[in-house]
Order: sequence, then structure tokens, then C-alpha cells
Amino acid sequence: MTQAFATIISNNFNLVMKFLASVTIIIAVPTMIASFYGMNVLNLPLSDKPLAFETIFGISVMISVAMGLLMWKKKIF
Repeated sequence: MTQAFATIISNNFNLVMKFLASVTIIIAVPTMIASFYGMNVLNLPLSDKPLAFETIFGISVMISVAMGLLMWKKKIF
């Protein structure tokens, strides 16, 4: 009986850790894109456009949604 409970708890823990790892990966991509644009360097793409923030934010959201859908399709998330 104790072994059955240990197996169930271990399986639940594995599912939770897989979910948290996939959420971390999805959140890391927009953070990385924002950190590149937060650096004080010259000649970044879209740096001279008035809607640069909105464009980069939209691209980050689209990449995150695409990664989430890919993980959902592969039953990771």
C-alpha cells in the first residue's frame, strides 16, 4: 500500500515538474527578446520606428503562443 502511494505521488510530481518546466521555457523567450532590446547598443532593428515597442511585444507574444501551441500539440504542456 505504501509503495502504491509513493508511485502516485512520484507520478504527480513528475507531471507538475514537466508543466513548470514548459511554462518556464515559454516565459523565457519574451524575457530574452526584451533583454536584448533593453541593452544600450546601437543599430538594433526597429530602433528608429515609433511603434517599435508594440511591434517587438507582438512578436514576443506570437512566439510564446506558437511555442505553447507546439507544446500542447506534443502533449508536453
